[in-house]
Amino acid sequence: MNSPPQHADVASLLAAAGGHQPPLNGRVSIVTGGAGGIGAAVTAHLASLGARVVVGYIGDSAPADQLVASLNAAAGSSGPRAVAVCADVSDPVQVERLFDEAQAAFGRDLHIVVAAAGFQDAAYPAIADTEPEQWDRAFGVNARGTFLCCRLAARQLVRGGGGRIVTFSSSNVGSLRPGYGAYVATKAAVEAMTKVLAKELAGTGITANSVAPGPVATPMFFAGKSEERVRAVASECPMKRIGEPADVAPVVGFLCSDAAGWINGQVIRVNGGYV
Repeated sequence: MNSPPQHADVASLLAAAGGHQPPLNGRVSIVTGGAGGIGAAVTAHLASLGARVVVGYIGDSAPADQLVASLNAAAGSSGPRAVAVCADVSDPVQVERLFDEAQAAFGRDLHIVVAAAGFQDAAYPAIADTEPEQWDRAFGVNARGTFLCCRLAARQLVRGGGGRIVTFSSSNVGSLRPGYGAYVATKAAVEAMTKVLAKELAGTGITANSVAPGPVATPMFFAGKSEERVRAVASECPMKRIGEPADVAPVVGFLCSDAAGWINGQVIRVNGGYV
């Protein structure tokens, strides 16, 4: 089985941003699930756009530490570009600590929250075969975790412009594949909550949108799939390949920019035409 691609070289991304004022210069972002898969690509991309990034992670600290070290080394004398914070997004106390540490590292003003942490059961159980514990785990990370991050983002992000909330859904909400019942239910909840949140934030200048990737070459995608299944998924896409994290990160970066200020309460599918 092919190994999932790694996030783009952070030094190259930061070098490419040189010579002009980056669109997210001076803004502070929190990315949950920010050390692996799509989240790592989002972290590196936001940093390339000038943002300071708080990398939320859980479990093994090595990927987060390595990513943060690369970003800070590439930033050189401009000061720390990123910090890593261990936080279980399903725990409100840990989510509050994540926001507190972001402010401790980069100042009181928080501008961007990207809720990219996610969980998919690699057994792909049918709904009839899904145990309550499996259902609860999916909802704990994907729906509850996103809610807890959105709740604090709505309270703490800067008002008057530049505030951006980006949640993560899935194009599976459109394709409705068997074996994805619990996962799709969590992501449908995220989409609905994001749209409501956008309306509730009226007048603040904060936008809330959701990105819904299709199949993307990450460890979560490859888990539990055979080579044959991976090839079949690729063949179903009009682009005849699996997406890569680098296909998704620029969409998130755009939604976090001033240029996307008129995009609000939307679900953006990024899937090469898969759905």
